[in-house]
Amino acid sequence: MKLLALEREVPGVADGQFTEEILEAEARKAWELQQSGVLRELYFSADKHEAVLVLESDSADEARRLLAELPLMRAGLIDFRFIPLVAYSGFERLFRRKPQRRAR
Repeated sequence: MKLLALEREVPGVADGQFTEEILEAEARKAWELQQSGVLRELYFSADKHEAVLVLESDSADEARRLLAELPLMRAGLIDFRFIPLVAYSGFERLFRRKPQRRAR
């Protein structure tokens, strides 16, 4: 299952809590998740500097469990909103057979 994980701000967390040490550990764990095939794409939003992840997992619960291993999640500094994705099915409209009109 493909999922989108959008970072959510945790109320009361100060910028100073994001130390170089924890950010390096975060990058290391993200690398491990990417190498395992779970983390497929990783971005920051341009306007808020919040992480946007594309994941491949058996379920949203499994994805949440895996991301809970991130140091920033373990420290309670970030959280994620998970959105399960399905393939766009609208293209089939282009290829449906339309009833043919009879010539008069």
